[in-house]
Amino acid sequence: MKRTTLFIPEDLERDLQAFARREGKPVAWFVREALTEYVAERRQATRLPSFAGIAAGDATDVAERHEALLWAQPHDEPPTTARRAPARRKRR
Repeated sequence: MKRTTLFIPEDLERDLQAFARREGKPVAWFVREALTEYVAERRQATRLPSFAGIAAGDATDVAERHEALLWAQPHDEPPTTARRAPARRKRR
């Protein structure tokens, strides 16, 4: 663990000290918990969805296989009701 110094308003520090005494835990524990939650929440907000970049590469049938591709990522198994797209007609 690394030690750091924080500058916080006096009233917040007073409230934090009182809260720590009531709970019987060190102030540092509450600060670590609060920072962990804050950073985790911010990290989640900036993550791309699991399907981002799914079409990157040389595959040419991504549009036809979109259900299978999107389903497999969160479920790690193929969908049970995959429908096949109708064949395209060639124009003359």
